[in-house]
Amino acid sequence: METTQTLNTSVLSGTKALNFTAKLWFTVATIGQWLFGYYILAFYGKSTFTGDFEKWNEVLPHGHVADDWFGNLLVGSHILLAAILVIGGPLQLIPQVRERFRTFHRWLGRTYVVTAIVVSVAGLIMVWTRGTVGDTSQHVSISIQAIYIVAFALLSINYARTRQFDKHRIWTLRLFMVANGVWFFRVGLMAWLVINQGPVGFNPKTFTGPFLTTLAVFTYAVPLSLIMLEVYFYAQSSKSQYVKLVTSALIGLLTIIMAIGIFGATMGMWLPRV
Repeated sequence: METTQTLNTSVLSGTKALNFTAKLWFTVATIGQWLFGYYILAFYGKSTFTGDFEKWNEVLPHGHVADDWFGNLLVGSHILLAAILVIGGPLQLIPQVRERFRTFHRWLGRTYVVTAIVVSVAGLIMVWTRGTVGDTSQHVSISIQAIYIVAFALLSINYARTRQFDKHRIWTLRLFMVANGVWFFRVGLMAWLVINQGPVGFNPKTFTGPFLTTLAVFTYAVPLSLIMLEVYFYAQSSKSQYVKLVTSALIGLLTIIMAIGIFGATMGMWLPRV
């Protein structure tokens, strides 16, 4: 009897730790994404409304090309829709919003899924037709991410339409993880720069090197965010305190790294450009 009670108490404490670190991760990620969304709207929105399109090129190589109206429209749309993703994504996952504002949740969900597909396809076209920083390994990795986004978006839509809401929630969370690949890449890069106090393992001028190749692979092609989500799902259903506590520790460690990256990106990239 005592053994059973002890086991139940252990599992309960493991569950509390898992829930706490998951909520902490989501809170930190939400703050970071909304800061990034603010930067997008403030920097690109201001330059767009003032007609200063050349300012795009301070951040994006070939961001604005004279006389290429279609390409410029594609880039502008991609940036605007990306803002919708990073601002609307966390809102879509907040339980209080989902439960109290169901109509808003449904329409935001539809907007998010369609936007994710459009952004991924537009980004894929931009990478292979307009050119961007990095090497082929990075371009291939981000192209694989686009496949994930489209597939997960379609599965999320399908399960919502068939009212299989548990599966819909799971695929929406998976979509959230892969749709934010570019954000995770930026945050991961800035965390690396802050921790190492400068570029290590890559050439900042050519934006190539073993670190960036590794970061691209584990952000886009074999996304660590998606792997950790699956580990979290497994830990949730596990009766092992050890599994729950180890998973909590991993999520906590990743949250600290993410917070460092958000701080670095905010102070080093986003706020100075606004």
